[in-house]
Amino acid sequence: MMDSLMLDALLAGLCLAVMTAPLGVFVVWRRMSYFGDSLAHSALLGLAIALWLNIAHFLAIAAVSVLIVIVLMVLQKKQSLPNDTILGIFSHTALSTGLVMISLLDTPNVDLMQFLLGDILSIGPSELWLLASLSLIVPITIALTWRALLLMTVHCELAQVEGIAVTRIHLIFSLLLAFVIAMGMKVVGILLITSLLIIPPATARRFAKSPEHMVFLSFAISCCSILAGILASFWYDTPPGPSIVVGAASLFIVAWSLPRRL
Repeated sequence: MMDSLMLDALLAGLCLAVMTAPLGVFVVWRRMSYFGDSLAHSALLGLAIALWLNIAHFLAIAAVSVLIVIVLMVLQKKQSLPNDTILGIFSHTALSTGLVMISLLDTPNVDLMQFLLGDILSIGPSELWLLASLSLIVPITIALTWRALLLMTVHCELAQVEGIAVTRIHLIFSLLLAFVIAMGMKVVGILLITSLLIIPPATARRFAKSPEHMVFLSFAISCCSILAGILASFWYDTPPGPSIVVGAASLFIVAWSLPRRL
């Protein structure tokens, strides 16, 4: 039984690493960590709506995340407020509204800490299949839009001059990010999912020689972090989500303590 749980957890972690590695490098390059936090916090609002309407958690979380992405893109275009102010308003409002809605339920019938901090050891077959499907869709989509995303990251105006549909590519990237966060919350939780998008790429950046190399290193670091977190949870009975993040942070500290040329 325990072997089956460990295997499912490792497969789920591998699927998540496949998705967060290519997305994470662009999150780091484009300084979108706060954007990722806003989407992660909005996941709790999606969870609350799912509980109120008695529908599948992932569907409600994904729907709310997509809606938040669209609204944020519209507001950011108007430039009526600084981006970080808009993101901060949405982030805290969504998180607080979700908590209030859940507290108003007579019988929430949900382990809130599992969603806040994650529990990769409780991954079920249906969730594993969904993660596996997304782990194919996300890398393929990133590969198809790779050149456009790189050019947009280097110089957005130049990308427009080159004929790249900047708004459409940004929307695709943001939607991928929303779906990955919606699924990743089961692994490391709402409060920690963004760290898995940021810490491994930031660690990989220390030694990466090219964008592609940085994606590969980020994937390897994510896998090591997830494996370390799962083993720590199994051996020492620590919470798996935070254990994964601690593993990633430890690798980050080691990487940036070492000389660039080994």
